[in-house]
Amino acid sequence: MPSLTLAAIIAALIVFVLLGLSARHAGGLDDYVTARRTQSGTTLGLSFLASGMGAWILFAPPEIGAFVGPVAIAGYAIGSALPFIILGLVGPAIRRRLPTGRSLTEFTASRFGAGFRAWVAVLSVLYMLCFLAAELTAVGAITELLSDVDGRYAIIAVAVTTLVYTAAGGLRASLITDRWQAALLIALIATVGMAALVFAPTPAVGRDSNLPATPLGSALSVALTLIIAVTAANLFHQGYWQRVWAASDDRALHRGALVGGLSTVVVVAILGTAGVLAAARGLPLGTPPIPFFALIGDAPGWLTLPALILGITLVASSVDTLQNALVSLGVTESGQIGLRGARWLSALLMVPVVIVALQQVSVLRLFLIADLLCATAVIPLLSGLSDRVPPRAAITGALAGLIGAVLPDTLAGGSLGAGLLAASFPAGAPTLGPFLGALSASAVVTAVVARYSPTVSRPGSVPD
Repeated sequence: MPSLTLAAIIAALIVFVLLGLSARHAGGLDDYVTARRTQSGTTLGLSFLASGMGAWILFAPPEIGAFVGPVAIAGYAIGSALPFIILGLVGPAIRRRLPTGRSLTEFTASRFGAGFRAWVAVLSVLYMLCFLAAELTAVGAITELLSDVDGRYAIIAVAVTTLVYTAAGGLRASLITDRWQAALLIALIATVGMAALVFAPTPAVGRDSNLPATPLGSALSVALTLIIAVTAANLFHQGYWQRVWAASDDRALHRGALVGGLSTVVVVAILGTAGVLAAARGLPLGTPPIPFFALIGDAPGWLTLPALILGITLVASSVDTLQNALVSLGVTESGQIGLRGARWLSALLMVPVVIVALQQVSVLRLFLIADLLCATAVIPLLSGLSDRVPPRAAITGALAGLIGAVLPDTLAGGSLGAGLLAASFPAGAPTLGPFLGALSASAVVTAVVARYSPTVSRPGSVPD
């Protein structure tokens, strides 16, 4: 069985490499990192789905479904899809302001200056590095759950193979593999999902159903937390912003955002419902909880390979996007790296990420801290779409967001230490207070400072 499993993993990754290497960028650094104005709405929609759906969907939505219920699943689904919808709405305006742009940081610099640009770049890199480490860690865990293969082999295999085609073909390689990976994801999720329904074990005699009994207020709190955290963080994902400039026109961007958003809602809802089903059947969910794998634990042996290929595909589709996104941001921020340098940068960035992933430690807490930092700045950042918001309003708003993140628990706990501890998520679970405090404080202060600041027209600005 280990040899068959290894063969299946290698075969899937070879297919992805061949697809990626079939992409040929038109030449030059700009096409390598943006594929500017070349992609249709359908391609963008499938790419949004594939690049956003990492291995996390096999763990987080089922766990939320099993322990909190449908309301929280809805929040997770909305939070996962909302960034694409926002990109579809604001992307055309940003493209008009920066027709030759490459990144969110360039838009930030054009509106708020170099200081805020540097802060946005730091948040973006931190979030994407956490995402990469989490995905590679997850593929190792999935491999060991579903086979006798050492998960470290899968981590290295996915990191190296995705690097081969993204370094060679840039964004176009990621886009072409996304199309096929999205189709494969849909087919595999349907296959594994149906098999889980049919073959999942029934409760043993005397074992009660364990449906989530979370009060509605608590479930709504979890849902709102997830919407804020996931939306804010994903708006700092450079890979998604690359696709804003890759769209052939505004209509393609709108359609891609809609297709990506709706398909993401469906996928997250299906996986979340799997968690509810596992709880309803009274299955042992494990420690830490893995409801999805509990469902397929007693399924026929033939289901193991599709489930494993599903995990490999999920990770590869998100990792190749993140690799190219980090290179794109590095190229844009340095202003001095050429095409050859961009390829070397691809390889160098993966070294520390793989080292972290090989430790197979949880990166969830670091992920949540990165999410919270993004939430402190997302509204000041998007306020740049209005010419009425001066730089000092956005910068002051972002600083207020940092204070707002620790203020609720500082007041509740009676000390700054309590607020800082809560904002570091010691239990490794998202809580509403820091996220709501960050979002509301940054929004209010940005609006107030903008309201009482003198209006200064910017030369060359494009009307909203």
